[in-house]
Amino acid sequence: MKKKLLVLQLLMLFGIVLFAQDAPKKWTRSFQSGLNINQASFSSNWKGGGTNSVALGSLLNAKANYNDQKKMTWDNDLQLAYGFVQNQGENLKKTTDKIYFDSKLGYKISKQWNLFASTNFTSQFDAGLKYAKDAQGVEYKSLISKFMAPGYFTNSLGFEYKPVDYFWARFGTGTLRQTFVVDTLLYKNDPSVAGNYGVELGKKMKSEVAFQLIANYDRDILKNTNLKLRLMALAPYEHLTTITARLDASITAKVNKYISVNFAVALLNDYYQDVDVQYSQTFGLGIMYSFSEFK
Repeated sequence: MKKKLLVLQLLMLFGIVLFAQDAPKKWTRSFQSGLNINQASFSSNWKGGGTNSVALGSLLNAKANYNDQKKMTWDNDLQLAYGFVQNQGENLKKTTDKIYFDSKLGYKISKQWNLFASTNFTSQFDAGLKYAKDAQGVEYKSLISKFMAPGYFTNSLGFEYKPVDYFWARFGTGTLRQTFVVDTLLYKNDPSVAGNYGVELGKKMKSEVAFQLIANYDRDILKNTNLKLRLMALAPYEHLTTITARLDASITAKVNKYISVNFAVALLNDYYQDVDVQYSQTFGLGIMYSFSEFK
């Protein structure tokens, strides 16, 4: 049953490919791809000090939204990111790793309100490693996460408030969240992860019914400067005080047609991952290609 449910969800995620062929004139698309490279090297007698290093970061953002100009809409958002840094004499280390896909079917019931059904998937591409040093000062690593460990499928029904094109908020009164940890021995590597990301030890999946709130802001605040904000919060009905919340914020500024600067911050409060708030920040200057049919 679980395998069948997973297959159905995957079909729903990629159904956009077939649907787009039926009514291409009703689709609005955008695409953004970037690559950041940083490198530093020093001679052995460089008195200023420093470590030879190379860092690479990449991202891909794509949207495809359908609107029949009457009642129905279908909004799809894909975000991928991966980066690493290699310092001389040290292990290769990730700097960013993200898989995010959101698909929402909407039905307009008033000027600013819609009924919606959505599916959302989040995970990561590569192994997440925790680094430490032994008594001799030698660095070692342990596996604490990887693709689908954890991975999250969230299916939701509810109401959407959309007063303007650049802001919307969803209230998912009927939400099913499935947490996957396909590696049943992963918890042994990091006892700080509370309860194996919430999945019972020895099992690979946990399902919970919850209330979900997602608020999204995406607007050009200055010429060639875009601000994106997304708040996601989820409260299981069985334990309403155990709220998972994540805030993502990014600013992208285009220097010229192909060069851009990007700054991104993420805050995550998830009891099943860590009792403290998690934080990540990235900054990049590099090549960016994009096109958009959105106004």
